[in-house]
Amino acid sequence: MALDTLSDYIAAIDRIGELHRVTEPVSVHLELTEIADRASKLPGGGPALLFEHPVLRDGTRSQFPVAINLFGSMRRMALALGVDNLDDIGARITQLMDLKVPDGFLGKLSLLPRLLEVSKFPPRVKGGTPACQEVVWRGDEIDLDRIPVLHCWPEDGGPYVTLTAVVSKDPARGIRNVGMYRVQQLGKRHVAMHWQRHKTGAEHLRQMAERGETMPVCIVVGSDPASMYSASAPLPPNIDEFLFAGFLRREPVRLAKAVTNDLEVPADAEFVIEGYIDPAEPLVMEGPFGDHTGFYSEADLYPRVHVTAVTMRKNPVYATTIVGRPPMEDFYLGHATERIFLPLLKLTTPEIVDYHMPAEGGFHNLVFVSIDKKYPGHADKVMHALWGQGLMSLAKVLVVVDKEVNVRNPVEAWWVALNNMDPERDVRFTMGPVDVLDHASRAFTYGSKMGIDATRKWPEEGFTRAWPKVITMDDATRQAVDGKWGRLDIAARWRP
Repeated sequence: MALDTLSDYIAAIDRIGELHRVTEPVSVHLELTEIADRASKLPGGGPALLFEHPVLRDGTRSQFPVAINLFGSMRRMALALGVDNLDDIGARITQLMDLKVPDGFLGKLSLLPRLLEVSKFPPRVKGGTPACQEVVWRGDEIDLDRIPVLHCWPEDGGPYVTLTAVVSKDPARGIRNVGMYRVQQLGKRHVAMHWQRHKTGAEHLRQMAERGETMPVCIVVGSDPASMYSASAPLPPNIDEFLFAGFLRREPVRLAKAVTNDLEVPADAEFVIEGYIDPAEPLVMEGPFGDHTGFYSEADLYPRVHVTAVTMRKNPVYATTIVGRPPMEDFYLGHATERIFLPLLKLTTPEIVDYHMPAEGGFHNLVFVSIDKKYPGHADKVMHALWGQGLMSLAKVLVVVDKEVNVRNPVEAWWVALNNMDPERDVRFTMGPVDVLDHASRAFTYGSKMGIDATRKWPEEGFTRAWPKVITMDDATRQAVDGKWGRLDIAARWRP
């Protein structure tokens, strides 16, 4: 059974013992961030936190509890998506991609269950008054200061709505996009939308500007966990995130029409901030912002959103997240993407066995890749193939190792890489697009990348010496010691 609401998800987290309720009043100005930051750096990601009495910036208590670090552990991330292991989702995607029509009538019938599953994914519009519109603020009632929006870090440009699902539509084709973009509160009725130039929402705005039309937008805060995750997923522009969420949930996402525009939002959302952007208006200054790199990103010009309505459930919970020096909650969201999209990466680069983006690399800064090496220069081929793949094009450092290396263990991956590489021979440099948050690049969004070929070298690659074996104990000795290890009591007595 899918988790349909944020409250369902919080209750499920509570049942597995990973929810901590904070009953003491805590300020949304910096203090809540400091507590959440310390919690997220506990072993295993720390607990999800529910602040029952957040204190607003004017010193009054908010009527809305704040939930944070909801996705901040491997167990909670799997719980959010309804699986025991995140690789299970990748296996489903692999099975769906293998839709070659078999011979024979019975073989064709065997495809029906998979095709039927696909047909259940599209989101469905719900009639009547949805839960997300049980309370509606319009006109003078609109006051974003009443919502416990966090001011996260001391030098941030203002309070930020962070765990968002921002809904927009392609004006020509009507294709919906749902993205997780940060949103800076500018006042009671205005926010700034952080749409980087390569994001789909920014493309929609460019198209609306060419048409001379205002652009409707909805900012969803808190919904079913699969939809919340899907807003962060790097899907192709023509794939509806709510369709993908339905695939993850194995149940369609229920949508409802917004009250002041024609966009559709999750019917069971906690909050929806509706509004529009006028492309004819000048851009506004957004930022600085303490970002997932662990450094502040600079202030820049972004579009202003005029808020036309705020809708919510009767007793909503405000879901949020913080980013900063890793590891933090966003690592687990990124890890889910890594696991889920591995089959799609293998579709174009089948020699890839596995890959991993460790928290310390801030996702794009470091990617370990293991391959089934078949010929000289194979690692170079994989490097360039990955640099041609969507957001993987932003990867600053790619480290390619052989198939038996566990790239999900950075200690093992670095041990192998640093032993296997000759810097002059095995390091490649190239130029290309880089993450907009890369403050070290020589120009905004443009800089260099490094690839390291840490595979075993072949004679054709200029290596004529003997390649050494990895040190391992023989099986018989290992098995003999396995039988004695518990009785020796060495590990149990060791308390560093």
